[in-house]
Amino acid sequence: MNASEGIVTEAHRAINDLGACGVQVFTNVNGQPLTAPEFRPLFGAMAEHDLPIWVHPARGASFTDYLTETSSKYEIWWTFGWPYETSAAMARIVFEGLLNDYPSLKIITHHMGGMVPYFEGRVGPGWDQLGSRTSDENLGAVLERLKTRPIDLFRMFYADTAVFGSRAATICGISFFGADHVVFASDSPFDPEKGPMYIRETIKIIDELELSETDRDKIYRANAVRLLKLKDR
Repeated sequence: MNASEGIVTEAHRAINDLGACGVQVFTNVNGQPLTAPEFRPLFGAMAEHDLPIWVHPARGASFTDYLTETSSKYEIWWTFGWPYETSAAMARIVFEGLLNDYPSLKIITHHMGGMVPYFEGRVGPGWDQLGSRTSDENLGAVLERLKTRPIDLFRMFYADTAVFGSRAATICGISFFGADHVVFASDSPFDPEKGPMYIRETIKIIDELELSETDRDKIYRANAVRLLKLKDR
């Protein structure tokens, strides 16, 4: 992504020559938003391929908790910073019109869409009032340009179940995105057992949820088969 003139060529090569089922990007590129003009062609290319873009958060300790400090403490940059990074990237994609320009675009957000499901009220009725708190910019025009509620655009994203074995977060995310837009992931091997714990706990949670067998199958494999254009054995 740092060599923006080559990103579309590389995406085509990865998919057409190497058989990739999509591409992964980070939530920012050297501090630039994913919606910067030089990166937007990648979204168009992936819409043409009809294959997903995975979005993974990227933020380090140099992103401070407070302006008066030189580094983030206690790994706050990771625990709370990464979900914020994901949510901010999703918001920029929504409000800067990428989902309007490419309605078939499929973006899979890591860690169940970051903060978005939990903040459904702010994303919904809160952002329905976009501009009401801003006096130096006509943000109401942004809502007119979108032609739909922001929350409906946020529901167009996909999310994975890598929430470190949290039942509450899993329920919240499935409720927000719907079973058709959730795919299985565990974040293995980054758990205290170095691998099996997050897999085991994530499966346990999904198996115990009050889901239809059809929806459970969608989350475990059917959605991935559809998104990645895999052979359904």
